[in-house]
Amino acid sequence: MAFLGSTVRRVVSAVRPPLSPLSRTTAWSYSSEPTKEKSVPYDKTLKQEDGASSGPTKPLPRSADVVVIGGGSLGCQTVYHLAKMGMTNLVLLERDRLTAGTTWHTAGLLWQLRPSDVEVELLAHTRNVISKDLEEETGLHTGWIQNGGLFIASNKQRLDEYKRLMSLGKVYGIESHVLSPAETKDLYPLMNVDDLYGTLYVPKDGTMDPAGTCTTLTRAATARGATVIENCPVTGIRVQTDDFGMKRVKAVETPHGTIETPCVVNCAGVWATKLGEMAGVKVPLIAMHHAYVVTERIEGIQNMPNVRDHDASVYLRLQGDALSVGGYEHNPIFWDEVSDKFAFSLFDLDWDVFMQHIEGAINRVPILEQIGIKSTVCGPESFTADHKPLMGEAPEVRGFYLGCGFNSAGMMLGGGCGRELAHWIIHGRPEKDMYGYDIRRFHNSLTDNTRWIRERSHESYAKNYSVVFPFDEPLASRNMRKDPFHQVLTEQGCVYQERHGWERPGWFNKDGPAPVKDYDYYGAYDVKKNVNYKYNVLLGKEYTFDFPPHHDVIKKECLTCRHGVAVFDMSYFGKFYLSGPDAKKAADWLFTADVNKKPGSTVYTCMLNKKGGAEADLTVSRLEPGAANLPLAPQSSGDAYYLAIGGGVAEHNWNHIRTVLQDQGFHCQLTDHSEDMGMISIQGPKSREVLQEVLDTDLNNEAFPFSTHKVVNAAGHQVRAMRLSFVGELGWELHIPKDSCLPVYHAVMAAGAKHGIINSGYRAIDSLSIEKGYRHWHADLRPDDTPLESGLGFTCKLKSSIPFQGRDRLEKQKEEGLRRRIVCFTIDEKVPMFGLEAVFRNGTPVGHLRRSEYGFFIDKTIGYGYIRNPAGGVVSADFIKSGQFTLERMGVTYEAKAHLKSPFDPENKRIKGIYA
Repeated sequence: MAFLGSTVRRVVSAVRPPLSPLSRTTAWSYSSEPTKEKSVPYDKTLKQEDGASSGPTKPLPRSADVVVIGGGSLGCQTVYHLAKMGMTNLVLLERDRLTAGTTWHTAGLLWQLRPSDVEVELLAHTRNVISKDLEEETGLHTGWIQNGGLFIASNKQRLDEYKRLMSLGKVYGIESHVLSPAETKDLYPLMNVDDLYGTLYVPKDGTMDPAGTCTTLTRAATARGATVIENCPVTGIRVQTDDFGMKRVKAVETPHGTIETPCVVNCAGVWATKLGEMAGVKVPLIAMHHAYVVTERIEGIQNMPNVRDHDASVYLRLQGDALSVGGYEHNPIFWDEVSDKFAFSLFDLDWDVFMQHIEGAINRVPILEQIGIKSTVCGPESFTADHKPLMGEAPEVRGFYLGCGFNSAGMMLGGGCGRELAHWIIHGRPEKDMYGYDIRRFHNSLTDNTRWIRERSHESYAKNYSVVFPFDEPLASRNMRKDPFHQVLTEQGCVYQERHGWERPGWFNKDGPAPVKDYDYYGAYDVKKNVNYKYNVLLGKEYTFDFPPHHDVIKKECLTCRHGVAVFDMSYFGKFYLSGPDAKKAADWLFTADVNKKPGSTVYTCMLNKKGGAEADLTVSRLEPGAANLPLAPQSSGDAYYLAIGGGVAEHNWNHIRTVLQDQGFHCQLTDHSEDMGMISIQGPKSREVLQEVLDTDLNNEAFPFSTHKVVNAAGHQVRAMRLSFVGELGWELHIPKDSCLPVYHAVMAAGAKHGIINSGYRAIDSLSIEKGYRHWHADLRPDDTPLESGLGFTCKLKSSIPFQGRDRLEKQKEEGLRRRIVCFTIDEKVPMFGLEAVFRNGTPVGHLRRSEYGFFIDKTIGYGYIRNPAGGVVSADFIKSGQFTLERMGVTYEAKAHLKSPFDPENKRIKGIYA
């Protein structure tokens, strides 16, 4: 076989015909059909050597409690964990043989450190299952090899990223070491270290064998009563509509019989979209070619760690006495016509696409230029819009669960995700905070949008090895959802963020407009690259772990709000109405706070799961009964409520409420008017003076108290005004029908001109809100945090006798004492922190920061994190007060002060308009 070096030279001289990224991909120089079997880097696969049998390997049962579809890593892990949790009447169906789709040719790498606390925990569980649990249960070796992992840094920013991972790893007891180039050379003598800035070495990383893993998983599952059936394709999912009009899974159909079941788990990988279509479920993933090559023998490579050179976008996996070389390119090949006959099959490798990885590999391990290629492995993988898996119950059909879209990380995430998915199915929710993987993180308008799926999945693939910076934003599929203020704010220099498809203001650039352009695929597929792209330039300046260049701009937005008045466009918020005969019953059960105060009241509250964890925080406004005045009020002859919810989690909230209504049998209407209204928030000491000129109602404390709302006229237009604040100042929100948004906005800006009013964005809200101690859902507050732990006990009606979901768990937790709780930390040194920094008490790790920002009014870095007592006891106020705390940022520790209350306006005077 050719040397790798000569392969590079040959490919560089090749010419490839142009291809539109939106066209079919059959014009490329590769085969869309299965090729004859290639050599893969495993001793065995689970393919049946004497040809597949004509029928299922076992008889089909008439019914099952759960049917898992797909016999790859996720299917095997899910059925194993379901069985381990006590479920016996469950079936795994595989259309061919186990691992036949994508799993059989996976690289099987496992890295323990990721820029997410939840992912670190998921990976730790996978590692435990593969390296210990399965062997103890079955006596079989899974093929786990612990040879360590080495992350390569060619610049300071990359090493800073690794140092962040190292600090987080200390909280979880993961051993890692930052090495100099010389130390790296000692560890890996064949490596070129001339261009290295440093490396991160994790000794207990390793590799997994797909056949060995899946064999032992299914052996353990069947020993506990599960049934694993191969050679049994699924041809249909039978769905039935219940009395509430909700679709539910009824049965799974195959050519060999039908299995009645209330629960199906879609672990079909690349084929998951087709399986979803059988049940009317949208599965937003896309198939791409993903490749690696296996070298001939390399003397001296034995026992070396696996390598990830992110800056070269390449990985080097130890394969006995050879290496597997692969990575992520900017021009991956889409597989648009997914074939059902593709089992234990591979594509021909397109060297034009793959050559960039060879160049990076040779630079890192120069001996590769003299080494031949033993085999090429190019197979299908499924990728998603944010490079995260798709999990959880589908919004469209109850009982239809997703466990797919793993972005070539299905082996290493399989154990952790299989356990969470099993817990989700049995208990109705996962144990951990899985919102980042939950299908409900995507708005329903996007999950069947071909352009969005394709563009976002491409960008996520191309950026998979990019440094994970705190303030990054996508360039793909932007401007999908725009509010009525979008154009006028763009003209005033708004630099937008994307959330849930919405464009929301991030900050305001003093050098003029920076509009977001159509996606250019980073110049791949002969798409003309965007030039003079101001938004992209500004985004690039955000790529730092230091304070960004426009730190002073955000400071001005914050301090203008604190001292004068600022207007925030918060139109992306979810805006729902809850009404109907059982609306009061539903509100009592859904919301932790008593929202049944007199009409005109607005209450901040949480919604909980059955475990007492916070599924949401939101405001609920009780409405006067009356005729419809849409979009400002629904038709109601009884109880009705207006729900305002953070826009990035609106889909999650919508589905949570709807699921609770169905499970409890409440007769209610839940209607969504998010697109019909804009919302601006006017905040600051001068907000009352500004709005008094615009609104036709008295705004003094007696006439319009805090936490109340009313429909009023604003510059001749009806709006719903609410006296609320998410920044800790005197202020009002105006919820405005979309056709009235611009006239009202212009009236507010005109009235505020003499008071120095400015536009402000969410970067300022992040700073202002953390300064005040307000929670952000899915940062400070997650589904695995209770209101008591998160300092939101005041939102819970525990002194009343009114039952609500999760109340029993809170009462038990209150009685037993808190084993973890959120704490505010400040540091005096002016260093930026962004979350994930380790928290130490008296030198012992006790937690990490969930969120951190710079507080411009108090002029300090502020962070919030949950801490535990290392001895396992209660985390009391005395435990916090008596400790000496430090925060570790990129390996450097800083003395920190712990606060039981927010250091900014702890007496809540400012929201009451008291500015003494």
